[in-house]
Amino acid sequence: MATDKPLAGSVALVTGASRGIGKGIALELGAAGALVYVTARDKPNRVVPGSLPQTVADAAELGGRAIAVPVDHTDDAAVSGVFAKIRDEAGRLDVLVNNVYNSPASARWLGKPFWEMPPQAWDAGFDVGVRSHYVAAAAAVPIMLAQGRGLIVNISSPGAVRYMHNVVYGVGKAALDRMTADMAHELAGTGVAVVSLWPGVVDTELLQLVPRDTHGKRIVTLPGEGSFDLDRAETPRFVGRAVVALATDVELDERTGRSWTTAELAREYGFTDVDARTTP
Repeated sequence: MATDKPLAGSVALVTGASRGIGKGIALELGAAGALVYVTARDKPNRVVPGSLPQTVADAAELGGRAIAVPVDHTDDAAVSGVFAKIRDEAGRLDVLVNNVYNSPASARWLGKPFWEMPPQAWDAGFDVGVRSHYVAAAAAVPIMLAQGRGLIVNISSPGAVRYMHNVVYGVGKAALDRMTADMAHELAGTGVAVVSLWPGVVDTELLQLVPRDTHGKRIVTLPGEGSFDLDRAETPRFVGRAVVALATDVELDERTGRSWTTAELAREYGFTDVDARTTP
């Protein structure tokens, strides 16, 4: 990159940024010079650390600036208020990262066959994870169109094309990637790009609670999917570096409407994880 702050003067919004992937993305966008608005319900969790104020503090340690906006992404009026706040305070929005997801609900039904899951599991997976992304994107686009450029990143997963976790999870990710493609189709020629981003296994605060076994390894086993060595997992900031690379790509239009893994973007753009790895 030509400068240590390639996104200086830019404004970003990362949803679900109190911890995990969202926090990692917010930290990297801030370190790259963007003013980053971060949202989440920000309810205390006695087991898993993380909060919006902590994200703001950690961004400042990396030389970035983040603004916390607590919001429930199932509340359309509250979400509209977030975008009104950004428009009034910052006057622009260059990057929207749709990351918010109902992880507790998803974890509850991990590996369960669909006939053992209540209909509410479908609602939990789609209300926050598909519908919430649609609502945020619809609010962001008018701001981006006015400035003639913008990037919307939908955090998805390979579950869009192969079995992962359960039926609801896979259908939700497939819907999200279809939404990315169709939004990009309608935005063609406007300068606003929409992409889906597929992280690998990410060592979030939740997975960091997995203890080491007798061999000194932190292994997580997903029903029907296999076991994974968390010491080889991506960090949340690796996902953030993928977003920064996309946001600074002058030929971003060539990527719009498609899904990209963090690993392939690392190879193509040349960024690394915090431990200098390019792939898990």
